[in-house]
Amino acid sequence: MAPREMTRTAFYVLTALADEPRHGYGIVRETTALSEGQVQLRIGTLYGVLDRLTAEGVIELDREETHQGRLRKYYRLTGRGEAALESEARRMASGAQAATRRLASRIGARQADGNTLPARPTGTEGAP
Repeated sequence: MAPREMTRTAFYVLTALADEPRHGYGIVRETTALSEGQVQLRIGTLYGVLDRLTAEGVIELDREETHQGRLRKYYRLTGRGEAALESEARRMASGAQAATRRLASRIGARQADGNTLPARPTGTEGAP
């Protein structure tokens, strides 16, 4: 099955698995840390994402362990997953660079005009 466009959640799950296999709760903690709290997975949501990523072949089951009477499934990135994550990271970096260049040229143009403060909306544009 061909992977769909990568969601933000999928990106952080794959990133969480890039260095080592992790179990569900470990993935939840790692995605929260990597995203600086912007992605906070619930366990029910996580397993849907893991099922989809497994079906796409970008992650796979690494092992199962029993911990305190509960089964823990550890997942790992596949070669296909590594390639998908690398491609998405490059795409995101390219987009960020394009935005940074545009902002720099805008700020540079303002400074050339003698306006060194960035234009900020005040909510009063067009008011009499």
